[in-house]
Amino acid sequence: MKIRLDLFILITSLLSLTACQGQSNAKNMNEDKTKNNPLLCDPETGSCELPGGETKEASITPSPTTDKKVKLVYFTDPICSSCWGIEPQLRKIKLEYGDHIDIEYRMGGLLPDWSYNSGGISGPTDVAGHWDEVSIHYDMPIDGDLWLEDPLDSSYPPSIAFKAAQLQDEAKAQLFMREIREMVFLQKKNIAKWEHLATAAAAVGLNVEQLKTDFDGKAKSLFEEDLKLSRESGVRGFPTIIVLDNSGRQEVVHGSKPYAFYEMAILKLDPNISKNEYSKDPGSLFSTYHTLTAKEYSVLSGTPRVESEVLLNELTEKGVLTRSTTKNGSIWVRKNSK
Repeated sequence: MKIRLDLFILITSLLSLTACQGQSNAKNMNEDKTKNNPLLCDPETGSCELPGGETKEASITPSPTTDKKVKLVYFTDPICSSCWGIEPQLRKIKLEYGDHIDIEYRMGGLLPDWSYNSGGISGPTDVAGHWDEVSIHYDMPIDGDLWLEDPLDSSYPPSIAFKAAQLQDEAKAQLFMREIREMVFLQKKNIAKWEHLATAAAAVGLNVEQLKTDFDGKAKSLFEEDLKLSRESGVRGFPTIIVLDNSGRQEVVHGSKPYAFYEMAILKLDPNISKNEYSKDPGSLFSTYHTLTAKEYSVLSGTPRVESEVLLNELTEKGVLTRSTTKNGSIWVRKNSK
C-alpha cells in the first residue's frame, strides 16, 4: 500500500509539471499558430497539433454515468503518428484496468484535405521524412514512403469507417482501428481507399456490407459529432486523453507520455481502483494481442527492449511467430492468428 501511495505522490507531481509545460506550450502556440501542421507531429510534446483555433485547457462535459467509475475519452485519428506511438501504453492500460474503466474513442479529423500548407509541409511528399523520424523517436515501426507512393488525400474516410464500425461492435471497432493503423504505418496502404477499409473490416469480423451502408449514411453524422465534441472540449492535438469520473472530475493527458502518466490520471480519480494482474509470457500476450512490436512486447512484459527483440526473433525461428519488417522496424504476428 505504501508503494502505491508513493507512486501516487510521485506522478501527481509529474502531472502537475506536465500541466505547467502544457500552459507554456499553449502560449507559444498562440504566439505563432501559422507554424502548426497536423501531420508535423512534435516528438517533444508528443502531439499532432491542429492548425489555428483558440487554445484552452481541454475539458469535456460528462456523459451519463455507467457502472464503471472512470472513463477515458480518447481523441485520436487513424493516421496520427503520435497516437501510434502510444499503442504500447494503451494496450497496457486495457490489460491492467480494462475491467474497471471505459475507453471511448473519438475521431479528431487530423487531415481534412491538402488545401492548406504550413509548418514546413505543403504536400504529401513532405510527410515522408517526418514519419521516418517519428518512427525512430517512438521506437514504433512506421514507413514514411507511403506519402511518396500512395498518399492519402484525407483522414476523414478511415475516420468515418471507424464510426461505422462502432455502430456494429465497439470491441471489433477498436480491432479495426488497429488493423488500419498497421496498414497505413507498416504496409504503406492508403486507408482512405474503400478496398483497404473493406479488407480490414473483414479481417476483424465486421459485416462489410453493413459497414459500407453505414459509411455512406449515419456514420458521417457521428463523425461530425466527434469533430464538434473535439472543438467544444478544447482539443487542439492528438492524442488527447481526458480521464473523468462519474462526478465530473477530470484529468487531461496531452500527447504521447510514459505509461505512468496515464495510470496516475486514473488513480488520481479513483485511488482504490483494482489493478488486474495478467500473464506476461509470450503465449498469453500474443493470445490477447495477435500482433506486437518489440516496444509493445517490452512494455507489456516488462522485458528490456533489446532482450524483447531477441526473444521475439527466437520465437520466430521456432515457428511460433512470423515477423514482418519495414525499413524502420518490425512487427511480430502469432501464426494462424489472421
